[in-house]
Amino acid sequence: MVSSQTPPMDSILDQYLNYLMVEKGLSGATLDSYSRDLIRYQKFIQNSGISGISENDTALILRHMIALRNAGLDARSRARHLVSIRGFYRFAVQEKILKHDPAGLVDLPKTTLKLPDVLSVEEVSLLLSTPDPTKPIGARDAAMLELIYAAGLRVSELVNLKLQNINLESGFVRVFGKGSQERIVPIGLHAKKKIEDYLKHSRHTLLKNQISPYIFVARGVKPITRQGFWKLLRRYGNLAKIDKKITPHSLRHSFATHLLEGGADLRAVQVMLGHVDISTTQIYTHVTRKHLKELHKRFHPRG
Repeated sequence: MVSSQTPPMDSILDQYLNYLMVEKGLSGATLDSYSRDLIRYQKFIQNSGISGISENDTALILRHMIALRNAGLDARSRARHLVSIRGFYRFAVQEKILKHDPAGLVDLPKTTLKLPDVLSVEEVSLLLSTPDPTKPIGARDAAMLELIYAAGLRVSELVNLKLQNINLESGFVRVFGKGSQERIVPIGLHAKKKIEDYLKHSRHTLLKNQISPYIFVARGVKPITRQGFWKLLRRYGNLAKIDKKITPHSLRHSFATHLLEGGADLRAVQVMLGHVDISTTQIYTHVTRKHLKELHKRFHPRG
């Protein structure tokens, strides 16, 4: 049971959602998702005859997860609920409402989450070499493909990039992701070279002496659209004869997977992807574990 000093759950919940909005800058859709999950948990607490949260809620959280399963929620949905609950309890400890976090002891449900197809390093190299850089559109497309893979960008982040957002001298791009969260991501030498070539030799041809703040432009001053990038990516995937469904998110997933397989720290990848919660980034670890298992089998004498 909650102590008499602990505020009502309604009050803590309002504080937490305000914290997510103001301090963490989460989008309205993400806030709505957290709110729905936590209100459902609050109703479960109330129906259990408990007046509020405490340090001893581990068993209560487990019972709630079982109730969600019995209600027909799949493992992925239950995992999302638990992520919401974990964040709420962490906030309660952070604000010294609780001394200990009871949710940290509850494991995420095992999911059958299927990531989009991850391209191999060789397939990525093949895809990125497909555009013809001697033509203005090809030079633009080559720069876009290199950048979205080099920085792990979302397609919306890529097409909305402006000239002021990129520093080629330092080799960084400034991105505004979900909830207008800003992050700085390195772009690497290959992307830097392709972007420099595009800006120097091709962008002015596409603009036809007009001015645009956007880096990647279609014919005229308008930026290329998300749908336009999807189409060109599909076309280059077909030209490269890659037998996988390739989407902009495939390149983002490939970026994260290749970094982790190369030994990158999970939290560094989290920062570069712009994930607010590391549990979102942890979906990639099963890919990495599979890679390590294959390496062990190939090279260990007892593999």
